[in-house]
Amino acid sequence: MTVRSFGHGAESPAGLLLAAGEGRRLGRPKATLELDGERLVDRGVRMLRDAGCSPVLVVAGAEPVEVIGAVVVPNADWRVGMGSSLRAGLAALPPACPAVVVALVDQPLVTSAAVTRLITAYEEGAEIAVATYGGAPRNPVLLRAGHFAAVAETAVGDTGARAYLRAHPDRITHVPCDDVAAPDDIDTPDDLLSYERDAFSRRSPRPRS
Repeated sequence: MTVRSFGHGAESPAGLLLAAGEGRRLGRPKATLELDGERLVDRGVRMLRDAGCSPVLVVAGAEPVEVIGAVVVPNADWRVGMGSSLRAGLAALPPACPAVVVALVDQPLVTSAAVTRLITAYEEGAEIAVATYGGAPRNPVLLRAGHFAAVAETAVGDTGARAYLRAHPDRITHVPCDDVAAPDDIDTPDDLLSYERDAFSRRSPRPRS
């Protein structure tokens, strides 16, 4: 795939989709859950690619997956938690990768527009760009390559990059994404029902006045 050039001499960041969990509270792995006729893993890859991320990697674990348009990275230690998936994904990035956008498979309301805003911050020199909603930092997160090793070292259990980000607030650029995305997770059957109900409302025509 051709690497797209960005402003200020920056090259295209990679995309990293964490999709290894078993979905214990949901009752099934989230990666292959279908919403609106599309698996969450395919939707996440499409989102990252549409924003210009290249290459896109998917960390899989509880359920093996094949994904068009992405490199699948198996994580045999997925039971340890999300931190192991982040470490596996960072280790699998190409040696010359300048930056990466890390996204979670179970946040279907995160959009390519939100990722594009993180990439714009990266173009403008951000070391770490974090999407915020209501002023609170959530996902996705963009990391420049200089932070990969330290993030991997602190990624334990289910914390992912959180510990590193909290320890280095001065290196973070907050990027408001309230108007283009939402960080809602699908963790439980109730979350799934809520998403499907809201999706039905979005598709249903409004009654004429």
